[in-house]
Amino acid sequence: MHKLLALGLILLGGCTHAPQPTNISGLWINQAAIDSAAQGRPLLQSIHVHGLNLEWNIDTRANKAQFSNAFELGEGELLPKAPGKWTVDYRGYGTDELQLDGSQLIQQPKEHMVGQVFRRPAQPAPASAQWGTTFRRALNSAYMGGRWKIIEGQGVGNTVEFMADGSLSGLAHNDRYKLCLGGDCATQGAGNDSLYLGRGDVGDGWFFVRHGKRMEFLKAINQSAPYEIPHLVPGPRQWLLEKQ
Repeated sequence: MHKLLALGLILLGGCTHAPQPTNISGLWINQAAIDSAAQGRPLLQSIHVHGLNLEWNIDTRANKAQFSNAFELGEGELLPKAPGKWTVDYRGYGTDELQLDGSQLIQQPKEHMVGQVFRRPAQPAPASAQWGTTFRRALNSAYMGGRWKIIEGQGVGNTVEFMADGSLSGLAHNDRYKLCLGGDCATQGAGNDSLYLGRGDVGDGWFFVRHGKRMEFLKAINQSAPYEIPHLVPGPRQWLLEKQ
C-alpha cells in the first residue's frame, strides 16, 4: 500500500513539474498597445509607449521570424539560444532577442527600443493575408468597434459602425477607413492621430482626436507647396461622435 502511494506521488510530481511547451510558431500581436489605445488614449502614443513592432510571424521549422510595424516588414533567421529563448539574426543588420514567458512572447529591450510584449491573437487573419493584418483587425475591433452616434456634423443622429476589416457605414458617403499607425502619414501630420476615410479607392486623410467615448474628426489642411513634402495640420471639425 505504501509503495503504491509513493509511486502515485512520484507520478503526480512528474506531471506537476512537466516542462512547458516552447513552440512559438505562428502569429503574435502587440496586445499591450491595443489594450492601451482601447482605453481611449491617443493611438500613436499608445503604440510608441509599447514598442513599434506590431506583429511577429514565426516558423520554427524553417528557422524564420518575420516582423511588421507601421513602416516596414522584416525577416530574420530564428536561432535557438536557450530553453524558451531565441535570437533573430538579420544577417549583419542587427539582432533581436525573443523569450517565451508563459502565454507571452517578450521582445527584449535594446538601445533606442523598449521591451515589447506579444500575445496570441484571438482571431488570426488568413495565411494569405498581408503581414500586419491580424494586428490591424484586432486594433480596429478594440479601438473603433461598437456603435457610434453622430452628435455634431453631417448626419446628426446617425449611427456609425467601424468594422474590423476596415469597412465603415453611417459616416456620409464613406465606406472604408484605415488608421495611421506610423510612417509617412504620422510624420506628415506631425505625430497627430490620423486616418484615411474614403469610398472605394477615392478618399482623403483626416485627423481625429479621441477623448474616452468621444471622438472628433478634423479636416487635414496641407500647408506645403505642391512640390514640397506634405505638412498637414488640423483644420475645422467635421464630425463629433459618441460611443453608445
